[in-house]
Amino acid sequence: MGRGAPVVTVRRVLRAVPLPLVLVAMIGLAGVVLGRVYAGDLLIRLVVGAAVGSVLVSVAARRLRSWLVAPLSVLALAGYTAVALRVAAQRAELPGGLGRIVVDAAGNGVARLLTAMIPVEPSPDTVLVPLVAAWLAGLAGAEVALRAGRALLGYLPPTLLFVGAVYVVGPNAGPALWPTLAFAALAALGLAVTGGTTPAQTDDDLPAGTRAALRTTRTVTTAAGLAVVVGLVALLAPVVAGQVDDRPVDPRRYVEPPQVETLDENPLIRISGWALHPERKLLDVSVDGAAPAASATAAGPAPDAGPPGSDSGSGPDSGSGGEVRLRLAVLSDYDGVTWRVGATYRNAGRVLPAVEPAAGSRLDTVRQEITVADLSGRLLPAVATPREVGGARVAYDPTTGTLIRPEGLTPGLRYTVTSVRERPDLNLLATADVPAGGEVARVLRVADGVPDPMRRLAAQLAEENGAPYARAAAIEQFLAEHYRVVADAPSGHAYPNLNFFLFGPRNAGGQRGTSEQFAAAFAVLGRLTGLPTRVVVGFSTPGSGPVRAADAFAWPEVFFDGLGWVAFDPLPRPDDEPRPVEEDFRPTPEDPPPSEAPEPTVEPSVTPPAVAAPPRRESTGTPVAVLVGGGSGALLLLVAAVLAALAAARRTLTRRRLDRGDPAQRIAGAWREVTDALRLAGQPVGGDLSATEVAVHAHRLVGRWDGATPSGPGTGAATYEPEAGAATFEPRTGAAVSAPAAGAVDPGPGGGTTVVTAASPVEELAALVNRVTFAPDGADDGEATHAGRIATDYVRELRAAQPRWRRVLWSVHPGPLRWRR
Repeated sequence: MGRGAPVVTVRRVLRAVPLPLVLVAMIGLAGVVLGRVYAGDLLIRLVVGAAVGSVLVSVAARRLRSWLVAPLSVLALAGYTAVALRVAAQRAELPGGLGRIVVDAAGNGVARLLTAMIPVEPSPDTVLVPLVAAWLAGLAGAEVALRAGRALLGYLPPTLLFVGAVYVVGPNAGPALWPTLAFAALAALGLAVTGGTTPAQTDDDLPAGTRAALRTTRTVTTAAGLAVVVGLVALLAPVVAGQVDDRPVDPRRYVEPPQVETLDENPLIRISGWALHPERKLLDVSVDGAAPAASATAAGPAPDAGPPGSDSGSGPDSGSGGEVRLRLAVLSDYDGVTWRVGATYRNAGRVLPAVEPAAGSRLDTVRQEITVADLSGRLLPAVATPREVGGARVAYDPTTGTLIRPEGLTPGLRYTVTSVRERPDLNLLATADVPAGGEVARVLRVADGVPDPMRRLAAQLAEENGAPYARAAAIEQFLAEHYRVVADAPSGHAYPNLNFFLFGPRNAGGQRGTSEQFAAAFAVLGRLTGLPTRVVVGFSTPGSGPVRAADAFAWPEVFFDGLGWVAFDPLPRPDDEPRPVEEDFRPTPEDPPPSEAPEPTVEPSVTPPAVAAPPRRESTGTPVAVLVGGGSGALLLLVAAVLAALAAARRTLTRRRLDRGDPAQRIAGAWREVTDALRLAGQPVGGDLSATEVAVHAHRLVGRWDGATPSGPGTGAATYEPEAGAATFEPRTGAAVSAPAAGAVDPGPGGGTTVVTAASPVEELAALVNRVTFAPDGADDGEATHAGRIATDYVRELRAAQPRWRRVLWSVHPGPLRWRR
């Protein structure tokens, strides 16, 4: 007896050790699967550390009461998380204290993990969720497998973690074959080690009748289990085999990535405002490695010339005499009214993914240190194409090579960018072709409603020039020779604005504009002649020093096979006197214009049907019941925490919209509060309605407004008169039109003066939105405060008119946090 006891103890210890090791290894394999979309191996090491820590706490606390283990493990998790986030922050070179880093990671961890650019940089916000999930899986698995003695049930948390890792990776990495096989082998090993009988009780110690009955029962249950397994394999094998070659679902498609603000969606309209305040300092820039531009080719105007008054350059984002272009935004979508960014930004780390350069192009490394002065919005200027960013958390769109700062720009923000500037071989332009088909359908699309004179002009230029580069050069030369650049031209690039810019009488303000009209006209005429075009907004800098509003301008780009995007300069030289358009443009076509090819259509992707989760098999026993009860309580606490977090996030969103930013941003935020309230009330408005039509719809829903009076002189109704030269929207059509010049009278019906009269406060808010859309600097703090008050009162009254269930869910509805602006 004395010798047998130590032997039994040793055997029990040896049999108890493998199961915790198996749990740690299974959780570590989940980290390996997820780490395939991360840069480096830091995530894998952190997940393995979480697995070891959680299982070790459970093993060390086996002799304690079960209700003490969870609090001890949570304390250990807090300490380990703090250390891990500090390590990740140091690796990512993030500034700030540990408290701010933890709060930011906890509030944005899930969203940034699913919107981050691949490979994901292991920063605090992208490692927190996998780290906590690994720890909780280790805690649950160890408690069920070790304390309750249910090894198979204890495999459930690591298995769910492994499946979740595979789902998050999706189609962004190859099949996880060897980790899956290793996971299954470890599970089988753990069951084999813990499945034997103890030497204290064997079948030989039982009576003969009992032993025979026990063997019969084992045989029957084994056969039944085997039959069930074979049946499941026969049923599920064809389904699983059919999914092998299918592309996995990417969970990122269900999460909205960071979005630009309304002001940044079309920065082209800011050109005219900047032109009116040329001395306004927007940035301070220091550039290192900007080589002087080479001389242009002799075959017509050279691509990518500098801003007005500069000589031609030879590659993207370069001007004459070493001038460098900072790219702010790339606008690829045009609907006949507005050019829009339309980019998909993904949260990125310091190192950005590389883009394959065109064959034969020359690459220059340009390092920039940029300090924000008076530039607002989220768009982050940088020389194209950025490869590394420091000093600011950014989101990146690899298609356009542009950056945004999701938190928005603030005065004094300093960041560094290392870019690889590409200079294509201009000798290949004369023979280069342009692509066609679905890949470039977006930048070839011509919206309906093109004015007939613009179509005739495009047809004339295309008829006289066959090669793609010849057509682009002809459009560039036509604009440079017939039009004048002025700083006080009103903003606007809708079809009516461009038609007036191209063919309007000079004595009435036609044939003159800012770089906004030149770039937009080039892009539209280029698309009408079959050229894939886009518009870029940015700044020109001599290398180092302040960047002022006068340095802002827009330029068009054309995509050529083998060369990529090549910039053109349709702006006239300062000393050139423009020729009359009538000298070179035929008023009537000699031949019918060629028929247009039908617009390529893109079939909408079909959302895959939801797959029901397999039913979970409930187990009996006191330990499982305790776990289920604890899990239910934790779930209730989690739901309460989520509702509280949603309510706090909604209040924060409202305060940020109404109280932060310049007056134009606050007025736009007040308008978003109104449109979000309409959606919460089940009365969403279509995207084709103007602000005025939306306001009328909103006013009708409420039915009355305290203090509202009929419009008209002396009635107290709010009126809005657009500033001289500012552009507004025509409510019925949504087209941009220019307001009368200062001192001019716009005759209305009966010879009176036409003003925009707001019949209710919400319509007054719509008038303010229309104004700041085209004149962001035309509003003051008083108007912004008044707009916020209008929005608050309207939302309160609209909510009060809703059924009780809508009023209860109003403050915790997550819609306003994710709806696209």
